[in-house]
Amino acid sequence: MTYVIAQPCVDLKDRACVEECPVDCIYEGKRMLYIHPDECVDCGACEPVCPVEAIFYEDDTPEEWKDYYDANVGFFSELGSPGGAAKMGVIDADAPLVAALPPQEHDE
Repeated sequence: MTYVIAQPCVDLKDRACVEECPVDCIYEGKRMLYIHPDECVDCGACEPVCPVEAIFYEDDTPEEWKDYYDANVGFFSELGSPGGAAKMGVIDADAPLVAALPPQEHDE
């Protein structure tokens, strides 16, 4: 089991979760953040700090966003397990599900 970042993060990327993560497993793609399923230790520190409630424990992900589990896992299919997001910086890619979305509007 792992945590999943879902649709509310797309085109927002607040990064409060990144600052809170003790194991540096939240990576930044072009349009959203992704949690590495093999590096996440399921501590849950990221979930309460997300301002748009985009982070869910895998089994608690709302039905409408269930595909985001595969999007988070798939994001790392070519990247592998770099062992820390900080050294990677922004990765110039997104999961196909995210890349295909129209621009998301967020209240500032």
